Amino acid sequence: MSEQQTREPDDTQRAVPIGVVMVGMSLVVWWPAFTIGAWGDLFFDQLLTLWAASTAALVFVLVERKPVGAKLGRALLLLTPSLWIVLSYVFNENETNIAVLLLAVGGILVIVAGLPLTMWVLVRIVWPDFASFTRRSTRWLILGVVGGIAIISFVLGLTQSQWLYCEDFAISGNSEPAGCTPEPPDLYE
Repeated sequence: MSEQQTREPDDTQRAVPIGVVMVGMSLVVWWPAFTIGAWGDLFFDQLLTLWAASTAALVFVLVERKPVGAKLGRALLLLTPSLWIVLSYVFNENETNIAVLLLAVGGILVIVAGLPLTMWVLVRIVWPDFASFTRRSTRWLILGVVGGIAIISFVLGLTQSQWLYCEDFAISGNSEPAGCTPEPPDLYE
């Protein structure tokens, strides 16, 4: 075995982290996308989970030993969930319709922009050399798969009345979305 073979991971070893990243990011994005489709809203626990992860990632970015310019953009984007929370305090639902609309758009922006960025920063924290051994095409593949799952989950949420019953939501501990389909009568009773 040559010295180069002992240093460089083989294709299988490189594929495992890529698969983990792809699966992990997909698991994170499907539920917020589905809830936007089914209920037309993001649940507070989703936004606060994203806030917690992005705040921890922000602290890491701020203390990592890199030049300020290299981390400033990431730090500002990781602040997005915190800014949404501050705006939630400043503008509440008693405000004008435009403030409520801006707050709702801000919440969606937090998920759409904040979630992928937070996940990417977390991947870079766990596997610092991840970007160095993945090709740009592989990173686009990950983005495409995760984006595709988010879009499909949104559509599944929009069309939940065609394939899920109200009881499915109740059994899982969720509220029933508007327009859910009642359970058909049991033919064997």
